[in-house]
Amino acid sequence: MSDKQIQEYLLNRIIDQLTGFLIEDHNLELEEALNVVYNSKVYLLLQIKDADLVSQSPAYIYELLKKEIVLN
Repeated sequence: MSDKQIQEYLLNRIIDQLTGFLIEDHNLELEEALNVVYNSKVYLLLQIKDADLVSQSPAYIYELLKKEIVLN
C-alpha cells in the first residue's frame, strides 16, 4: 500500500467510527451523523497530512469532535 492509500484507509476508518459514536451517543440518523462529521473542523484537520491526526485513535478524535459540536 502506498502512503496515500494508507492515509485514505485510516481516514475512512475514523469517519466510520465517528459516525457510529454520534449515532450511538446522540441517536442521530446515519445521514445526520455523516453531515456532522463532514462539516466539522475536525474533518478538515484529518485531511491535513502534516497534522497527522489520522494517527490518533478514533476515540481521541471523537473527543475533539464533541468539543467542537453541540448537539441537543
